[in-house]
Amino acid sequence: MDQREILARVDHTILTPTATWEQVKAVCDEGKQLGVASVCIPPRYVKRANDYAGGGLKICTVVGFPNGYATPEVKVFETEDAIKKGAQEIDYVVNITQLKEKNYDYVEKEMAAIVAACRRENVCSKVIFENCYLEREEKLALCAIARDVRPDFIKTSTGFGTGGAVLEDVELMKNAVGEAVKIKAAGGIRTLEDALQMIGLGVSRIGSTASVDIVEELKRKRKGI
Repeated sequence: MDQREILARVDHTILTPTATWEQVKAVCDEGKQLGVASVCIPPRYVKRANDYAGGGLKICTVVGFPNGYATPEVKVFETEDAIKKGAQEIDYVVNITQLKEKNYDYVEKEMAAIVAACRRENVCSKVIFENCYLEREEKLALCAIARDVRPDFIKTSTGFGTGGAVLEDVELMKNAVGEAVKIKAAGGIRTLEDALQMIGLGVSRIGSTASVDIVEELKRKRKGI
């Protein structure tokens, strides 16, 4: 797999609480240069980044991030507001508290509302599971809901929980949804080997803060360094 193919699957990410506009702008510049799928940035910077990029870069942002326990109404408002400001992809966090209580109807209605808001504007939707907090039964329940609702992606992690993307979770998610929903792996993917392992399991998108490092590693590998 060549550099272009790998980077076309990457959401180049900066979501740290201390992110400044200069740092976000640098990520946008890197994203344009590398040819990534999108840059994933805090909601506050969506309009500014969209204006700065001039339409030459997909802007992704997050909703209900990172804990997921805002109400569905708030999450839908966040989604619609981000889309109005130029977001072309939305990554939202499920309500883990309701999932733990087995309130699957709540979780499904929330997912359906956010996915519908995205579909109305032809915007990509990604559902963040935060697998580090979930039992196998809960992960499978979310996969079943996603098969019915059909977001564009289901995503392993925020990168802010107690753990990130692990191969076992990706395998479970892939086996559960098949080709019905694509998978995004995020959290702790910092090396070329990490990225290739995830892609090998059928991941269609990767969230990483280390896109530049992965490219440099790929270049060194090709040179035999």
